Amino acid sequence: MSNLNSDVRAAAATKAAPRELKQERAGRTRRQLLNAAATAFAEKGFPSVTLQDIADRAEVTKGAVYFHFTNKEAVAVAVTEEFYTQLPAIAESVTARLLPPLDAVAELLLQTAVALRDNPVMQAGARLQIERNLVDADMPTPFSEFTHLITELLAQARHEGTLRTTTDISSMARVIVAAFFGSQHISWVQHNRADLTERVREIIDVTLPHHA
Repeated sequence: MSNLNSDVRAAAATKAAPRELKQERAGRTRRQLLNAAATAFAEKGFPSVTLQDIADRAEVTKGAVYFHFTNKEAVAVAVTEEFYTQLPAIAESVTARLLPPLDAVAELLLQTAVALRDNPVMQAGARLQIERNLVDADMPTPFSEFTHLITELLAQARHEGTLRTTTDISSMARVIVAAFFGSQHISWVQHNRADLTERVREIIDVTLPHHA
């Protein structure tokens, strides 16, 4: 009986291995497609990108694109969702350092600026939010969690006495986020984001005058 059980387990493992390999390949292909699409959207904008462009950049067939995504809009949504997974990752790396609240806001802005300067997924996500009216699909609400985190940090600063008790932290957070993403857009158009960190330091100096 033990030999029979061993044979059954071995047969099951043999069947499972190809399935796992197929899933791994599918996962790698989807990642290739997202990276290729992000680069294309960041460079050319949603209207100018075709599924064939994405397939060519990913070095796969157009059929492989359709295996993972129903249309270009679905690709745009997936890239934007990836953008919104990377923002929390940046935030977690900053909050893990246990900085004073205003310093944490400053560091969050700077680290996000670096990611926008260097990372095609971040660049594509920011551009797709600007072009969201051209994408016939439900797109994530822009920058809501990012704004929420900054609001929480400002509330901590006010509680600790590093912001005036009369400060409207919700308004302040919205102003900071608007200034930040507006600045990255201007930096992108004028200098391909080469001066983005300098622009963000200006925002920090003006809006967070008491950070260390």
